[in-house]
Amino acid sequence: MITLFFSEKAQLQDILNAMQQLQNDTSVQSVLIFSCDKNNFSTADYNAIADIEKPLFGAIFPQIIYQSTHYEKGILLLGISERPNIAILENISLEETNFEEILDDRILDENYKTLFVFIDGFATRIGNLIESLFNIYGIELNFLGGGAGSLDMVQKPCIITPHGLLQDAAILAAFKLDSGIGVNHGWEPLDGPFKVTNSHKNTLYMLENKAAFEIYKDVVEKDSGKIITSDNFFDIAKAYPFGITKIGKEKIVRDPIVLLDDGSLVCVGELYQNTFVHILKGQKESLIQAANQAFLNARNAIEKTDDENIIFIDCISRVLFLEDSFQRELDSVGNHNLPVVGALTLGEIANSGSDFLEFYNKTAVVAIIQGL
Repeated sequence: MITLFFSEKAQLQDILNAMQQLQNDTSVQSVLIFSCDKNNFSTADYNAIADIEKPLFGAIFPQIIYQSTHYEKGILLLGISERPNIAILENISLEETNFEEILDDRILDENYKTLFVFIDGFATRIGNLIESLFNIYGIELNFLGGGAGSLDMVQKPCIITPHGLLQDAAILAAFKLDSGIGVNHGWEPLDGPFKVTNSHKNTLYMLENKAAFEIYKDVVEKDSGKIITSDNFFDIAKAYPFGITKIGKEKIVRDPIVLLDDGSLVCVGELYQNTFVHILKGQKESLIQAANQAFLNARNAIEKTDDENIIFIDCISRVLFLEDSFQRELDSVGNHNLPVVGALTLGEIANSGSDFLEFYNKTAVVAIIQGL
């Protein structure tokens, strides 16, 4: 993997110049783009960046990672030595969008091994898409990706494609590159389980036949000693996610991000009726240790070679929770010989090599990819 360009100041003309240079670089066959929402580029700017002949893919995130440092502003262009099979899915929140009819099962026939998946983090059918990806591709592929978007909680164009910038969309890029994936989060149950008795897509209405916020408020206020309001909800909730019970494995975290007037909670990703959830709590040390374990799991999943790169997909809410300690989490991933690049996302997409594909929240996902 070649760093074609990185700039924290992110001047558009410099990016366009870098994109023009890669046209003549025969070692680069495709481009992965990580960009920050606070760059405040327009859709037209991103469309101009995407106007090249070589395939590109990527997204806009709350923050990005470069050389084991995280940035609120900046753009990173990464060159890859292989041309991917790219699929673009639009209008993914619409009920009539049939993912399994759209997805290309030829990816398996052509021996692809690693599939990048970037998705609009505010789409309301992310779980349906993930389920369809698993139904089509199973555990034959390693998946790596996450939810794009902004911390202002407003859905807007955020998926970078060869056709320009898109909203309510996803982009898939399949490669024949070997990879090892590690997934871990470090959050522990505080109270529960509670049965989800009314939900729709990513909105949780009722737990145990009571307004979801009524139960959530009682548990969190008792533990935190703080009174939750609609104004401070996100700031307090970042420390108290939900955990979906999964037999024999770590709970799948769901991040509540918005409190609605009727007492329902909007989450990043779906919560299905009749499932059971805990309210979770984390300690800074347990989260940092979990990120290190994700790296070790990735390391153990693939034999070491001289041609490796680390991509770290981590949740932006872990940054908000860990605050100044987040640099320790970054330092716990990888080693000094392999600088870490990646994105801080609104939900993470991965499998661990043999487990089901999942859409995670507040979770550390580490990929060691060979031959980039």
